[in-house]
Amino acid sequence: MVLKLSPVDDARYRVVTAGAPMPIEQTVDWDRYDRTVAGREPWGRLVLEEDGEAVAAVSFAKVDLVPGAHFLWAKFGPVWLVEPTAERERALRDLLVGALRRAEPSVVFVRLHTRHGATDLRPVMQGITFDSTVIVDLDRSEDEIMAGMKKRGRRDVRKAQRDESLVVTEETGLDRAAFDELYAIFHETGERADFGIYPAARYFDMISLVGPELMRMFVVRRDGRALAWAQVNVVGSHATYSIGASGHEARTACAPDLLQWEIMTRLRAEGVRTYDLGGVGSDEFPGLAGLTMFKTKFDPEIVPAAAARDLPVRPGLYTILAKGRDLKNAARRALAGLRGADERPEEPETTAEPGSAAS
Repeated sequence: MVLKLSPVDDARYRVVTAGAPMPIEQTVDWDRYDRTVAGREPWGRLVLEEDGEAVAAVSFAKVDLVPGAHFLWAKFGPVWLVEPTAERERALRDLLVGALRRAEPSVVFVRLHTRHGATDLRPVMQGITFDSTVIVDLDRSEDEIMAGMKKRGRRDVRKAQRDESLVVTEETGLDRAAFDELYAIFHETGERADFGIYPAARYFDMISLVGPELMRMFVVRRDGRALAWAQVNVVGSHATYSIGASGHEARTACAPDLLQWEIMTRLRAEGVRTYDLGGVGSDEFPGLAGLTMFKTKFDPEIVPAAAARDLPVRPGLYTILAKGRDLKNAARRALAGLRGADERPEEPETTAEPGSAAS
């Protein structure tokens, strides 16, 4: 077996990944957003070939660490076109590290997603990740999708359907004023679930720059007021729930359940065939355990997902940076305790960046 890892241009990358269940962060379109984030820029794309056939593709952003040092971030990548066995994943990493050591001395580590843990990988230095998700098969009739839900899920959707005051609208392409209304609910959700969020401008820029063809917005309203919303990424026949938020009134009315049902049925009618609900908790990664009950309403089966992990390229420097990060976070926690303040992530990573939807 002959393996080759090669850089490719955008046109070749699009051809190789055509038809694959692409995370939006691995598309060429995502570059428009990466270019606007301070300390981050697109780095390039690679394709792994096995005996001349493409088996994986990956797109990287370069992220500043300290002056003269960077890491490469393959957010929700690589995209595998064949089964990502532990051997294939390791072969890709070995080729990547070898190439970077020769050609990119400023790269300290690579952050990428892998299905399998290994001795060359480390837990991510910061951020939230997951190794499990729920994927709803939309290549069925609506009756079959409903029948495949948990009993509680069917009950809550039907309860919300009987409430004629609840209206689900698609508001893709909304302007900044409209997004600010939704962001207020997101802020409430972050406070309730104790996760940090970026300023509204960062999310609005992401949605606007990547574009309405790929990033869709759905909202539940009552008497014109937004109660809950969900931003969904749609690439070809695959969709992923990315960001979501709901207030107390919405949850009491089961509005989030109605919202997800309407999203699934509308996307199904458009030809979308799979809907990834964006990550749930597990024994190894319990951070999203609070979302498991809600997401498994729509399909009780939890399936494996590739978790984010760090791949040191310069192990000595990576260790120094990791220890520095640990010391800095410990100092922040101690200071927060002295002040009696709520602790928040220094660089909050919610479902918009990287990805597991809050509700």
